[in-house]
Amino acid sequence: EWIWRLWLVAPPHFISLPPLGLLHVTSIFRQNEFKGNMVRFWCSTAVSRLQDKPYFPPGCRASWEELAGVLIFSAFPFVAVKTVANSSLGTMLQEQMQETKASAKKRRLEIEAAAKKAKEKSMWYGENRPKWLGPIPFQYPTHLAGDAPGDYGYDILGLGCDSSDFNKFFSYEILHARWAMLAALGVVIPEFLDRFGWVDFPEAVWWKVGYAKLQGGTLDYLGIPGLHIAGSQGILVIAICQFLLMVGPEYARYCGIEALEPLGIFLPGDINYPGGALFDPLGLSMHPSSFEELKVKEIKNGRLAMVAWLGFYVQALVTGKGPVENLFDHVSDPFHYNIVTYISNGFKSIL
Repeated sequence: EWIWRLWLVAPPHFISLPPLGLLHVTSIFRQNEFKGNMVRFWCSTAVSRLQDKPYFPPGCRASWEELAGVLIFSAFPFVAVKTVANSSLGTMLQEQMQETKASAKKRRLEIEAAAKKAKEKSMWYGENRPKWLGPIPFQYPTHLAGDAPGDYGYDILGLGCDSSDFNKFFSYEILHARWAMLAALGVVIPEFLDRFGWVDFPEAVWWKVGYAKLQGGTLDYLGIPGLHIAGSQGILVIAICQFLLMVGPEYARYCGIEALEPLGIFLPGDINYPGGALFDPLGLSMHPSSFEELKVKEIKNGRLAMVAWLGFYVQALVTGKGPVENLFDHVSDPFHYNIVTYISNGFKSIL
């Protein structure tokens, strides 16, 4: 019954999801097609009705208790938010928010005015900000006036000539920059911990983890035996779990910062910097002078992280190792483990 309730509270784009997995999950639960303690889970990408004796690839079976638990766990955050928003508790929270919303908006206007003055005094904004060519004379685009953090006057393709396009691309960039920074930590930390024996991971190298799953391996979080919410499931189940976990945040991002107001949460910022206790627990945005510089530092580090990911891909392709192992190889013997030797060896293998 829980799976049908999940469909009822889901947004329209969730309901219209091509039924690769969820349709078969609901069909399985509805028809009670159990084989002992195992549920035969359809792993084909083709969407067709269940046959009497369908084919199931190896490694795509899961205990029905585990499968149900994983799906419930993944769907719980979004379902819980929708349930609270439509309950009497949600109504009470909204009423409390309305009482303080006016003062919060007034405070936001004061912070925006202070942030504008901080930008005028900062070296990272305005006409005299650093440019991407430094002291070399160049006719920089007029639509880049130094209002956005990380604006070095670089737009040789003119993608940001339209202000709406510029705001859209900046939102995309800051979003990818934050994901790249988080993902870079996820690449380096497990391999680093495993190398020094602090945590014993079944597989610590980032690009080998997916391969281990395809081979039917079980991934324990933090190397703790038995701690695998979805790590013991197949690739398709993990993909469904990720979708369910992300549908809530992505739906909220699509709706804008007002999406949390049904829960009584007012966000005083904008789509890129929402602010509030939920997204700014340290209150950094309350100090506009330092906060405007932190925005610049964030986008600069985010751009480095995106470039680092390009390096991760190339290193994995060329060396077949993780970035931490590449680093220690280079430190131990910098004359034999460097980009020049790998390029020369690659040419030798081609010739």
